[in-house]
Amino acid sequence: VGCDRSKNLVDICGEKNFQAFVCDALSVPIRSGSCDACISIAVIHHFSTAERRLATIRELVRLLRPGGTALIYVWAMEQEYKNQKSKYLKEKNGSKDKEEEINTDMSQRPLSDQMSDSSSQDSACSDQLLSDSKGKDCDAKPVVGSRLPVHTNRTSFHSQDLLVPWHLKGCTKKKEERIDKVVLPAGSKGSQELSPVFHRYYHVFCEGELEAACRSLDCVRVQKSYYDQGNWCVILEKL
Repeated sequence: VGCDRSKNLVDICGEKNFQAFVCDALSVPIRSGSCDACISIAVIHHFSTAERRLATIRELVRLLRPGGTALIYVWAMEQEYKNQKSKYLKEKNGSKDKEEEINTDMSQRPLSDQMSDSSSQDSACSDQLLSDSKGKDCDAKPVVGSRLPVHTNRTSFHSQDLLVPWHLKGCTKKKEERIDKVVLPAGSKGSQELSPVFHRYYHVFCEGELEAACRSLDCVRVQKSYYDQGNWCVILEKL
């Protein structure tokens, strides 16, 4: 059974006869100890504080039966590891940045709600994140009204807490129903009437950070911790 914050994505699963429901990763409506295995892929890096990220892992573990296992993937700060560039960096000059472009033609449901979950906006303007980003070598452009740097797609990360632009392609809404317009950096000439851009919060994990969070839970044993194509990954077992 699958779950997601996005009702539109869950509806797509239903159309394909998969079992899925809408929920928050911090509060999953499944009985404790009822799952043999759980998978969390590209979810936890959207939570804006260390406490919430740990709470998400704790909730994942709650669902497992004793001896059950979980697999967690989060985006890595290190996109070049052991002298090897990740697939994300290698595709910089590819034909299409598929991860950043959301197709909304008539054959698919709009996925705009995928980029606007409340968990990604909790502390986007916190003073702590501001001081963190200022203290690092960050050449990302600021977004109007935000204190977080904006990542340049297909490049290395210069801050652990940042906004990643998602470009909404093929928008079929009427002009007056347009979700947003591209916001240009201060000092730019004019505004561009281009596809809407959503700036989505990410916390990219440094080496050992995810494993340390998992090990901080008493009822967990880390079976394996590894790096995979720009992601830090942990397989854990509930004791």
